[in-house]
Amino acid sequence: MTDDMTDVEKAIASLRNGGVVLLPTDTVYGLAVLPSDGDAVDKLYRLKQRPRARSLPVMVADQGQIVQLGMKLNDRITRLLASDLVPGALTIVGELDKSVAPAWLSDRDEVAVRIPDNAVLLTLLTRVGPLLVTSANLHGAPTATNAADVLAQLNGAPDFVVEGAVSSDVPSTLVNCRHDPVTIERQGAIPRANITQLVDVQHD
Repeated sequence: MTDDMTDVEKAIASLRNGGVVLLPTDTVYGLAVLPSDGDAVDKLYRLKQRPRARSLPVMVADQGQIVQLGMKLNDRITRLLASDLVPGALTIVGELDKSVAPAWLSDRDEVAVRIPDNAVLLTLLTRVGPLLVTSANLHGAPTATNAADVLAQLNGAPDFVVEGAVSSDVPSTLVNCRHDPVTIERQGAIPRANITQLVDVQHD
């Protein structure tokens, strides 16, 4: 078994045991939990000192998992998902169909999803399903580019660390696709121009 696969197995065990996992993504380091585990979600918020009013984005392995979450796939979302920006550093916000959405999304009317361009993370997502994943930094603080600095910054320790490096301190670009034109809510790794080639974007 390779080191990557060993880490995946250990990460799965930790997640299923209610753990918070620190892992490298295709952008910055992330903290991940199973979304249905309320205690793990609470711990993640404490580690980041993140206000509970700010919901967490969801990482998924593929479009099938997005459909299972109950996101309504309008034409703007469909175009972005079909583009070469996905998988990658693009987080898409869409409206939720409450009749389909799982119980842990019952208090939301929208969800932010991302398919990462990271083989280890995609394997993990395929095995365990969607994960709540947020940048591994204190709320409002810069994101560190090495695991030691991440661990020193957090308000406590994650339960497992997946070894690996990240090459960027830039998060994903966040695009809200609920309305036409779409709104870029966070400018990140993907430039605005790449988005405007695919969908109409609200002027600043």
